[in-house]
Amino acid sequence: MSRPGVLFALLGIAGLFLPLVHLRPNRIVPGEGITLTAGFATGPLIAVGLAAILIAGCLGRWSPGLRTAAALLGLVGVISSLGLAAGHLLPKGNGLARVAPASGFWLLLAAFAFMLADGLTRLRPSVAASWLILAGVLVLAAALLGSGMLDQVSVMREYATRRGPFLAETQTHLALAFGSLGLALAVGLPLGVAIYLTARARGPVLTVLNIVQTIPSLALFGIMIPLLGWIATLPGADRLGVSGIGSFPALIALFLYALLPVVSNTLSGLQGVPLPVREAALGLGMTRGQLLAQVLIPLALPSLLAAVRIVLVQNIGLAVIAGLIGGGGFGTFVFQGLNQTAMDLVLLGALPTIALALLAGIVMDLLLGMSRGAQA
Repeated sequence: MSRPGVLFALLGIAGLFLPLVHLRPNRIVPGEGITLTAGFATGPLIAVGLAAILIAGCLGRWSPGLRTAAALLGLVGVISSLGLAAGHLLPKGNGLARVAPASGFWLLLAAFAFMLADGLTRLRPSVAASWLILAGVLVLAAALLGSGMLDQVSVMREYATRRGPFLAETQTHLALAFGSLGLALAVGLPLGVAIYLTARARGPVLTVLNIVQTIPSLALFGIMIPLLGWIATLPGADRLGVSGIGSFPALIALFLYALLPVVSNTLSGLQGVPLPVREAALGLGMTRGQLLAQVLIPLALPSLLAAVRIVLVQNIGLAVIAGLIGGGGFGTFVFQGLNQTAMDLVLLGALPTIALALLAGIVMDLLLGMSRGAQA
């Protein structure tokens, strides 16, 4: 008997008894909850199939590969049932009605996602196999979205009416996340090397960066508005794009949050190089600069990649706050939805943020595994 499998089964079966979707007369009114078995004709059959996978997942004798494949099948079944329910329940020609995912859908999705993670952990694929699995999952997700099966789901209808702005805000969100990462690497890597070479500077530098890291995100974004607003009044500042609101203060705030992980990981990576390795390099006649460039930094690469992972995932999430100060990104839809009490619009901003953060974390984990494998 698999204890995690029992937990996933309880979670998923609870979802089968809860509403799969909410049928609402418009995007604001709460609406009526409808279970999977009552949503459409084949709903009971799908429910039986999902329950069978969940119960079978409790068996400890399942191979990791079979467990992983069953979890993927369950995920496809849950997502497909959402699209089928939306297509069946929406009145034809009604542009106001909405079918939105309800608690049962989210519980089922979580149950099979946990089962998938458990199966992959047991499977322990190689780095190359992990890349193939990731590519397969992305192709499967693209196929589901491109098939049109989910077009009638509420969040996809919101996307259909905002396709142009959504693509523009996607570019802004990516620019904020990767732009702040680039700035943090450009400043943080040399700073980390500097405090590695100058021990006296470590305490003051790390103390200042720790203080910045403890400032709440909303407070830091708020501080940027008057400070950069004053700087924007100086001659020539506007030519550099400096402003008190918009993308610039959001970029600076994200850059400040990213400095501590980059600097501290750079320092710990350099300090983690074994002393015999450093002594051997010096014994071969290397200068201090050659030791740093040819030995210390290459050996510290896994620690640097770990810093990139931390910063990228962190800033993808924090970039949502930029929507509060006119900085754009997915936060624009989140806060518009909160102001209008339209949860479908909130999901239009929240779901791609979560997906992007998960994808960035997985890709960086694989790159980190490749770098460690190359050094082994």
